[in-house]
Amino acid sequence: MFGKRFWIAVLSVACLLAASAVAQDEKNEIGGTIGRTFISDQGIKGSTFFDPIIHFGKGLSFEGEYAHRFLVTPIYAVSGEALLMYNRDIDLNAGAYGFSVVPGDMKSLFVTPAARVNLFPTTAVSPWVSLGAGFGHFSESSQLIYGGTNTGKSTTGFVLQGGFGLDVKAWRKLSIRGEVRDFWSGEPDFPLAPTGKSRQHNFFVGGGAFWRF
Repeated sequence: MFGKRFWIAVLSVACLLAASAVAQDEKNEIGGTIGRTFISDQGIKGSTFFDPIIHFGKGLSFEGEYAHRFLVTPIYAVSGEALLMYNRDIDLNAGAYGFSVVPGDMKSLFVTPAARVNLFPTTAVSPWVSLGAGFGHFSESSQLIYGGTNTGKSTTGFVLQGGFGLDVKAWRKLSIRGEVRDFWSGEPDFPLAPTGKSRQHNFFVGGGAFWRF
């Protein structure tokens, strides 16, 4: 009985080492995800008009990612990743006719290099966490939602990124991914709708796939 258990243990370790060796040869990955970005509503300071709250739409968002693994073991892997997340259409709403204070829509772009740690990277299912920093850019439409010229300007600033997700191997070098990331950015420029805040959370929830090579 002892001998049988011993050889089972040896075989298990051999399989893990073999999987780790394969993973060492596949150090790069490239992929993309699609999802939605959620931004919490924000109150407008000193407002006296109807609906003194900025409502942010859940814009359809796209994320591209390239990563390189620097360290791989059967228990964990450490990667450097380059992220680009683009939210193409954030609908805005606040104020009322006669009190037009925000543009009708805006766009956001986040570029954040990051470090990622995967658990059990040589298995079919691997959870992970990510942390990084970079910059974010907001561009606004030129017209206010209820008419008039938008005096706000496009802004670019520092962004922190933190996220977690799950990778599932689908076929050969192809894997699928589900993820949640928070891009903690500066506030857009709304001179007619001051919120009193300097930072905001942009929660991206999405799913996609990547190819490892």
